[in-house]
Amino acid sequence: MASEAYGDVVRRLASAQKGAARSAPAYSRFVNRKIGRLLAALAYKLGMSPNQVTAVSALHTFAGVLLLALVPPSWWLGVLVCLLLVLGYAWDSADGQVARLTGTGSPAGEWLDHVVDATKVVALPLALLIGLYRFDVVEDGWLFVPLVNTVLSSVMFFGMILTEQLRRAHGVASTAATGGRAPWLRSVLVLPTDYGVLCLTFVMYGAPRLFLVVYTLITAATAIFMLLALPKWFRDVRSLTTSAVANS
Repeated sequence: MASEAYGDVVRRLASAQKGAARSAPAYSRFVNRKIGRLLAALAYKLGMSPNQVTAVSALHTFAGVLLLALVPPSWWLGVLVCLLLVLGYAWDSADGQVARLTGTGSPAGEWLDHVVDATKVVALPLALLIGLYRFDVVEDGWLFVPLVNTVLSSVMFFGMILTEQLRRAHGVASTAATGGRAPWLRSVLVLPTDYGVLCLTFVMYGAPRLFLVVYTLITAATAIFMLLALPKWFRDVRSLTTSAVANS
């Protein structure tokens, strides 16, 4: 590992990286995956395992989450939280890349990655809710927004992961494998639902009302996306039963 040049590792990662899902939003697809590739090359050079990379991702993310709950809103806090969440998200992309590069991927590693993700999508809006309530910086009505976001984020994450796992269990290729490179227009249209964009919005946390206006728009966009996605995912899963009966 140490003898291989960092640039060579980055190029190997680029060739080993799996295709983006058709629904991948623009930041996740064009920015986060590339930052993750650079971090994955660093992790590989340091001899880190995929699970260790997942742990680094969790440390960054949950440090930002704790700060939201414990520290009053300010501009410096918003920038710091943004940086921690962005790095946490990039390291989250890096663990899978390290696994593919080293051939050390495992069901346990995938399970750990999903558990960390499932925790953060709930913990982040709840920490925001706690911080806003503790430091009394906005009217109580605004507190419903992170509460709604908690439910939406949890349901959307679970629905997306479960649909993919059921497809895989029935031998159906993943959307990443069948979709190839995602059309750029679709990636832009779903940008408001991008977790990376949510991370970036915390730079505005020093102006809580402005931040919450943007956060509310993101939450509304997530709700619209979920209302459109859930029926489609249900049809996809129902078709698996139809296919299984037809092939029996």
